[in-house]
Amino acid sequence: MTDASTTADPADDTGDAPRDFIRDIVHGDLEAGKHAGVVTRFPPEPNGYLHIGHAKSICLNFGIAEETGGRCHLRFDDTNPAKEEQRYIDAIQEDVRWLGFDWGEHLFHASDYFEQLFQWAEHLIGQGLAYVDDQSAEAMRESRGTLTAPGTNSPFRDRTPEENLELFQAMRAGDFPDGARVLRAKIDMAAPNINLRDPVLYRIIHAPHPRTGDAWSIYPTYDFAHGQSDALEGITHSLCTLEFEDHRPLYEWLIENLPVPSAPKQYEFARLNLSHTVLSKRKLIQLVEDGHVTGWDDPRLPTLAGLRRRGVPPEGLRAFIRQIGVSKVDSVVDLAMLNAALREHLNRVASRRMGVLRPLKLVIDTWPEGEVDWLDAINNPQDDTAGSRKVPFGRELWIEQDDFMEDAPRKYFRLTPGQEVRLRYGYLVTCTDVVKDADGNVIEVHATHDPDSRGGNAPDGRKVRGTIHWVSAEHGVAAEVRLIDHLFTSEQPGAGGADPLDDLNPAALEVLTGCWLEPALADATPAASGGETVQFERLGYFTADPDGSPASPVFIRTVGLRDTWAKVAAKGAS
Repeated sequence: MTDASTTADPADDTGDAPRDFIRDIVHGDLEAGKHAGVVTRFPPEPNGYLHIGHAKSICLNFGIAEETGGRCHLRFDDTNPAKEEQRYIDAIQEDVRWLGFDWGEHLFHASDYFEQLFQWAEHLIGQGLAYVDDQSAEAMRESRGTLTAPGTNSPFRDRTPEENLELFQAMRAGDFPDGARVLRAKIDMAAPNINLRDPVLYRIIHAPHPRTGDAWSIYPTYDFAHGQSDALEGITHSLCTLEFEDHRPLYEWLIENLPVPSAPKQYEFARLNLSHTVLSKRKLIQLVEDGHVTGWDDPRLPTLAGLRRRGVPPEGLRAFIRQIGVSKVDSVVDLAMLNAALREHLNRVASRRMGVLRPLKLVIDTWPEGEVDWLDAINNPQDDTAGSRKVPFGRELWIEQDDFMEDAPRKYFRLTPGQEVRLRYGYLVTCTDVVKDADGNVIEVHATHDPDSRGGNAPDGRKVRGTIHWVSAEHGVAAEVRLIDHLFTSEQPGAGGADPLDDLNPAALEVLTGCWLEPALADATPAASGGETVQFERLGYFTADPDGSPASPVFIRTVGLRDTWAKVAAKGAS
């Protein structure tokens, strides 16, 4: 077991380890003797919460380390104190652990290396490879050029190393206000790759840092800190998403021109893009701060905190990431693929329970008043070791409104006048009458039962095609249930330059009150607090929500089940 180890569900990692172009590179390097062992890293910025896109990078970096007997570092890229907070650092560690990985003793921060990075910046200045620029940010943008036109040199580009060193040290001392000066690498303002046109290495930020306090007034950029941190930690394979591909020449230029202790290599892979959602940290922050969602752990969000609250099992998420693989080509993965992976995992492990979301009263007139029959109900038909539980059955039950139809078509096998149906784990009943309100709506259904059909089997062997679930009206637990759907109506929110928020789905959260659950769910613990996600039979997978309590439980739908009758009805309507 290595520092990058994970305790995975057996079905999550069946067969040989996955292979892809990144893993081929890693194994090729090991076989060629380039490295004695593999060292990867996951380097999040602590300025927000992790989302499902980060999960792909986490699984790749920690996964490769585990598969090769190497190690994976967790390193916080804490180079912008104006946006970083300790709560994000804590949340990121919680998310990585929840996903099933552990960095062991290899927890680092870019701020660990601030002094060394400063000295290396001075080295570049001394070599004539960096200079202090007094231009405004706007002036630097204008002089940078375009993809088809070269940039122009800064009027401060030819300062002497001595002058640059004096100014850079004054920047560190806090002698200048924010934005007054920057340190830039001196590379080539006519380079075809804009990232090589004298990129900024340091900027002035007068803000307290979560770890270093007020010790620094200047902070390195990501481009300067990242590769050098990799080198200090002995990273062998620095794995980034494709947007950093154009930054690789700068990564290599800095490694080549600094006295770093090792020479890591950067490799890029396609990030995860998921339909019907956004994975832009800027847009996620906007959703939270503008009140479109209730917080970073809102179950409608693709954040790992939101997925955890929604009851998504980490094993199912890892299985999904394994299925989509690693490639060099950007694409959009259908959200349905994630849901299918979650269903597949939960179908194997989730306990079964009964709940009624849109209740309709069913009265069994032939059942003795006050009598309760405690029936055996299977906890998980996929797991013989899961055992069973007792559920109470009585004269009055709750059933789903959709499980009754007064004027039913020929292929409707649920409850309808004169038709017999099986009550799950219970008895065969036949609808005999209905009660309606003043508007003609059915508010109560009456039925008779076959007393010899306990367990749902007819003693004479007759076939009953329909089976519906139910909850005892006397023993049921009243609850609120929240149904989560796509956060956005469009598959690609904001496509064509539009504002993604224009595509927000007003039906992404449906709150149902007056639901009824079987007694076993009264004390359910939220999955986010170590509880389980359960299957409400015939309805989907649900978990208790922290908003609820034993006296007033709240459940969230993790993912739904396929509804065959809904498909038949939709086909008929079309």
